[in-house]
Parts: sequence; C-alpha cells; structure tokens
Amino acid sequence: MAPYESESAGRRKATRYVVPVAVVGVAAATIGLVPALADSGNPDLPKISAQQLIEKIAKSDVQQMSGTVKISTDLGLPSLGGMAGGFTPGAGGSSDGKAGSSADPQSKLMELATGTHTLRIAADGADRHKLSVLDNAAEYSVIHNGDEVWAYDSASNEAYHSKDAAAGDRAAKHRKGETPQGVPATPKELADEVLKASGKTTSISVEGTSQVAGRDAYKLLVKPKQAGSTVGGITVSVDAKTGVPLKFTLTPAGGGKAVVDAGFTKVDFSKPAASTFDFTPPKGTKVTEGDDLKARDKSHAPKDMPKGMPKDMPKDMPKELKGAQGGGMKDLKVIGEGWTSIAELKLPGGQGLPTGGSASGDVPPEAQKFMDALGDHVTGRFGSGTVFSTRLINALVTDDGKVYAGAVTKDALVKAANAAQ
Repeated sequence: MAPYESESAGRRKATRYVVPVAVVGVAAATIGLVPALADSGNPDLPKISAQQLIEKIAKSDVQQMSGTVKISTDLGLPSLGGMAGGFTPGAGGSSDGKAGSSADPQSKLMELATGTHTLRIAADGADRHKLSVLDNAAEYSVIHNGDEVWAYDSASNEAYHSKDAAAGDRAAKHRKGETPQGVPATPKELADEVLKASGKTTSISVEGTSQVAGRDAYKLLVKPKQAGSTVGGITVSVDAKTGVPLKFTLTPAGGGKAVVDAGFTKVDFSKPAASTFDFTPPKGTKVTEGDDLKARDKSHAPKDMPKGMPKDMPKDMPKELKGAQGGGMKDLKVIGEGWTSIAELKLPGGQGLPTGGSASGDVPPEAQKFMDALGDHVTGRFGSGTVFSTRLINALVTDDGKVYAGAVTKDALVKAANAAQ
C-alpha cells in the first residue's frame, strides 16, 4: 500500500515558456512518490516466478503501515526548490496576482522532482494517510483523514484545507471489497493482464533477492525489449512476507546513477495511533481554503479562452495564443508502442517557442537562460527545432509549433518528426 498522494508578473510570464519543466513535472508526478531504498544482503528465499510474484503483490492486503522513506531523484535538472510552484498553474498565486498558499500540495510536492528527501508516511485504511517531508528544521505534511484534507508548512506557518467529497463512497466500497469496474478481480487475473500487456515490448523476471529496511525481499526486474528508450530497467523489491513493494529503482539506458531511487529505511506494518491523523492549525496559522482558491482562479480565467485550452491559463498570455484554435488534448497523437511511444501534439498558435529576440513578446531573461541551457538545436526533413533533454524524458519542440515527447532518445524524436511529414 503506497503513501498517498504574491507572485510577480514576470514569474507568470516565465511559466508559459519553460516547456521542459512541465514535461518533467508530469514524469515526476507519475514516479516521484513510489516507496523504495536501503538494501543489503541476499537472503535465501524459495524460488518464485515473475507471475507468482506479481500475484503476491496483488494479493497484498496491508491496510496499516508507517515508516521512513528516502527518495533520490536525478533527472539531470538543476534543483527546482521553491521555483517549482511557479511552473504549476494556480500554485503560489492566482491569475489576479493574489497570493495562494505555500502549503498547497500541488506545488509543494513538485519539489520532490529533484534532489534527495526524507519522508515519513503512515496509512490506516482507504481514507487515513499522512505524508511528511522533512527538511532541516522545517516540516511539510499532508494529512488525509476521512473527508478532510490538510496540508501544513511549518516554515511559513501556512495551512491548506480542502474536502474529499468521495471519501465516504470510497471507504464503503473498500469495506465491501468491491473492485472498480474494468479492474481484474483476482490476483491471478491481474498478473495475467500485466504479463499479457508486457507482450513483445517488455521483459519481466525475478532477479534474485535483497534486504530492504531489514526485511527479506524478492527483486522484480522490468526491462524494455525495444531499442531507443531512455529507460534501462526498473527494479521493484517486494516484501517476501506481505507482498508490499519496498523499493523502486529506475535506471537510465545511458548508465550512471539511478534516475529514481526511493525506499523504506524503516517500515512497520502495525496500526498507527489514531492521533497520527489528527490536525489542528497552530495559533496564528494562515489557512487557505482549497475550494475558495479554485473558485477564485476560475472566476478570473479569460472568457475568450480557445476551445481545448486549460481554464487556468494566465490572463496575460501572448496575444497570438488568444485567437488560436486547437492545441488541446484532442490534438494528441501517439506514435509507436510500448517503451518507445512518443506523444505528438500541436502548440496553440501554430508556432514554436518565442525567444528573447522574437517579435512575439518579452521572454524573461531567466527563462531564456534556462531554455538555452537545456535546449539542443536539431534539423531534419521536418525543419528545425529544439530538443529539451533530461535523463529520462526528452521533448522536441519544432519551429512550426509541434511537440514530440517521450522516454526516448533525441534521435528517436527526430526520426518521429521526420516520419510525420
């Protein structure tokens, strides 16, 4: 059971230009909170097949747990720190320039996308979770208790509060053991589906044993069979007794240290104290209500927003984007399959990224410098463009306003752009 889940005008302008951060943010949100780390030894455990181990994970019914997790993420980017919130719509500020909350989880947890962090987690059933990020003398916590969700930042003494309207229904279904529609009903069905989905693109095997946080574990190795992916392999260490994943390591195809190495250094499967999930804002805390913040941002969204565009785009967006049609997810195409899948979409306005010398507007110097540091100019039959690279996700932005992105090499992106002509 995994743990849950006043800004200046210049900062808002920078947001629309720094495409790579948005791409990395999606990847980080997907992989950044998976538990793992700290292994030693190779215990002698009974032999087990990949299918049996997947079934063991699926059978795991651990409802209570607590522990300490260490997560290291190295995407090859400079540390985002507090800047991360500036690239997340609605975080750290609103479209009318009013400050949001430094405790808003949407921006705060983006900081896990780079560097090394220590987390404390606790869970008790479907609707009681707590995650704390420890940072020197400060602490940031997200507490989910029934239909109440609180987040608290001790450094700024700010809190964020929202309601989880679906908590009651979710808990009732969980108690009845109901399975969501379309989800395999038994562990064997799930294992069969996973192995079937891997097909010709993925290799899944059990590669020995290890110890994680003092517990014996099997190592499940997932690797691409295809050439051209930036993913070398994913290793998941699974607790031999409970079936709970204890360690997750994602290594790049290019070698070197792991892109993500996250894991339990301590873990306890006993029921956490009920008080663990209690929270009352300390005296003097600035409390931001999430529903109020969402309503305020919605009320200040541009009324002439093009069809398919996000509703929380800043009001001072470039004029050439305001009249653009398309650019939404309906324009998304997927090229290829498996690990070498590439997403293709069109930028609103039908043109590439503006530069400091372009006629389209004023790119903040810090944003231009960031883009130049990440970008690699490329040409082909498609024309020309810029590839923004991390150790895992690469994105090609062409001068005629198309984006090709995926966990693939630069050459694979250029090949896809050429083939699309």
